[in-house]
Amino acid sequence: MTQKDKNESCCGSDARSSCCKVESMISVDERGQMVLPKEIRERANIHAGDKLAVVSWEKDGKISCLTLIKAEELAGIVKDMLGPLIKDVL
Repeated sequence: MTQKDKNESCCGSDARSSCCKVESMISVDERGQMVLPKEIRERANIHAGDKLAVVSWEKDGKISCLTLIKAEELAGIVKDMLGPLIKDVL
């Protein structure tokens, strides 16, 4: 598979900007806890005490995808989205 083929199959997104991929397989223990592998935590700059928002997407009434977003980044995303709307209202 060429790099072009890989990019064109990236989750239906614009392959030039980003691509989703399987990073690792993790297990859920009996208490419902999961461990993010150290390499992923380091690459994502996630540290003990960081807050992560869990965002879900549903398809046909079932959750089909879960995404983790750092809380401070989510706040920035919401501010960027709502800022212009609030400005127009005021």
